[in-house]
Amino acid sequence: QLQLVESGGGLVQPGGSLRLTCTVSGSSLDYYAIGWFRQAPGKEREEVSCINRRNYVISYADSVKGRFTISRDSAKSTVYLQMNSLKSEDTGVYYCAAPPESWSCRTKYDTWGQGTQVAVSS
Repeated sequence: QLQLVESGGGLVQPGGSLRLTCTVSGSSLDYYAIGWFRQAPGKEREEVSCINRRNYVISYADSVKGRFTISRDSAKSTVYLQMNSLKSEDTGVYYCAAPPESWSCRTKYDTWGQGTQVAVSS
């Protein structure tokens, strides 16, 4: 069974950077698209970015374009979210998620990690 584990969150000052990691186990990452989501306090969860199986980036939320970069390393079964020029509004719990095997981004995400907290504050 597919399992996702996020790591790399923490406290960072505005303008700083973090790299989040989503480690995939239980199946080959090659079979899955992976999305990154976030949920800020008191707000609904939003999709930040997604990368499909063929390493073609599908999307970034407008709020993170030019600042965040998604990538995947099949050899390490890992998907990264590089976050630069962080702002206070980037604060939240970040999750990675996968749709069913062979499904594309922006369909149905049915496997989720437990989340990692990102706090951007001076």
